[in-house]
Amino acid sequence: MNTGILDVDRLAAWMDRTGIPGVGAPVEVEKLSGGAQNEIYDIRRGDHRSVLRIPPAAAPAERDKGILREWRITEALDGTDVPHARGVAMCDDPQVLGRNFYPMGFVEGWSPMNHQKAWPEPFSGDPKEKAELAYQLAEGVALMSKVDWKGRGLHDLGRPDGFHDRQVQRWTGTFERIKGREIDGMNTATQWLRTHRPLDFVPGLMHGDYQWANVMYEDGAPARLAAIVDWEMGTIGDPKLDPAWALKDWSEDTRSEEAAHASYVDLRGMPSRDQVVARFTEVSGRQVDDLDYYLILARWKLAIVLEQGFQRAAGNPKRQAFGAIVPRLMRAASDLAETTDYRG
Repeated sequence: MNTGILDVDRLAAWMDRTGIPGVGAPVEVEKLSGGAQNEIYDIRRGDHRSVLRIPPAAAPAERDKGILREWRITEALDGTDVPHARGVAMCDDPQVLGRNFYPMGFVEGWSPMNHQKAWPEPFSGDPKEKAELAYQLAEGVALMSKVDWKGRGLHDLGRPDGFHDRQVQRWTGTFERIKGREIDGMNTATQWLRTHRPLDFVPGLMHGDYQWANVMYEDGAPARLAAIVDWEMGTIGDPKLDPAWALKDWSEDTRSEEAAHASYVDLRGMPSRDQVVARFTEVSGRQVDDLDYYLILARWKLAIVLEQGFQRAAGNPKRQAFGAIVPRLMRAASDLAETTDYRG
């Protein structure tokens, strides 16, 4: 049977061959989300429940390699203290569903993306509990930075040598290819990045898009990360870019009304950026005296990523909205480049 979502008969047969529990029970499929990168489905069969990730049918061929990449990271994380969804099985046979896919364990908990207007209780009304959400965000990425990536078979996942040089070269080249307008601050931020480097570079596993949108929390207090999700940008690079990515739009004063609108979640009452970074340092053991370098890189890079989407918007309202965000991000990168005391 093909439900118009996934071919459930083929999926069930593959689950049987793979030894996934529930043999003989009907397979129930519910689409949770979908986009250009991956579609996500809730799979239920008897007592078994998992979440399946698969590229859309029309996605480029490299997305199948991306799924294999995600699976490698997911599998490597099993047995570590990094909160993640357990890998169930990997399928690289296009005869099953047409694309590479893998199911992972269902994670009980909640996503900040479902609480953008107000944090759920008890975090909304308890300042101490709310602050721990941010500290857990920092701890998650700190634990990830400590993974023995070579020992877990990820030695060829990325090319850490020359990581920072390639960041500037790659994204400057991307901007030149898609350039459709001048972006205020682009030249200043780019030149600064060309002439500065971090104080040290200790390669490690990095998420590549670490932010509130890509973590889940366990239900109730105290705040605890349930899982870091969406590993499609994962690589071996500089893990200190991840906390900077998460903090790039953190309000300077989390007690101000402006903190309610600085991000897509309400940052009022959260710890300061320095306090969050201190927790990352405590858990990871990495120095962050060069944080400004990473904040500039994160803002500059995201501005270019979003500009690429804006230039290809073609009537897509979400991508069209990037048009106003890009100049603010690039200006923030440029302003910090012009005012920072960092000289590395």
